[in-house]
Amino acid sequence: MKRLHSLISLMFLVIFIAGMGNVVQAKNPDRKLTKQIKKKAAKQARKEAKRFKRKDWYVSPGALPMDKQIQKAWELQYMEDEDGYPLYIVATGNSVAETQSAAKLQAMELAKLELAGLVQTNVAALIENSVANSQLNNEEAASVTKTVAASKNIIAQEIGRVITMFEIYKKINKNVESSVRIGYNTDIAMETAKKTIRKKLEEETEILHDKLDKLLDF
Repeated sequence: MKRLHSLISLMFLVIFIAGMGNVVQAKNPDRKLTKQIKKKAAKQARKEAKRFKRKDWYVSPGALPMDKQIQKAWELQYMEDEDGYPLYIVATGNSVAETQSAAKLQAMELAKLELAGLVQTNVAALIENSVANSQLNNEEAASVTKTVAASKNIIAQEIGRVITMFEIYKKINKNVESSVRIGYNTDIAMETAKKTIRKKLEEETEILHDKLDKLLDF
């Protein structure tokens, strides 16, 4: 009996050790992937920073060096979710103004507008695929298309705090040009767009709630 208990205990020990081995193996690819992303991002950042510096772009005093900012940007751009889709939606904005702060502010607004446009395009494609399944009539489908097409500015207003991946500047005579690259979590962006579009559809159409649920079920 004691021998049987010993054998059972030994079996559980072997299974536990094997399980731990699988956990370690599962973690190692993530570490390798992170190293690959950092290596690839660093290489890309050096090339991009050289190109910017040759054209007299610079960073604000006290900010991270240009190559480090760009490396951070590329690391975020290379990140993917568990399904292999980009974790962040990325957009850029450029603007010229009399002061650096004014140029940056305008560039950020343009970047947010571009980001909203990218989100709108993605949502529009998904909604187009959902129209048939949501059993909308022709008039309702036309209303949806019109609302989605006009939603970019509203989505831009609803977008929360973005990640500033990098910001650089260049003198142009007496003015300053600002170039920014921003990122926003893809899932949050899509949910924000869906809520915004649903609210507009509820306000401007008579489409039933159950149809909207089917339409925005993605």
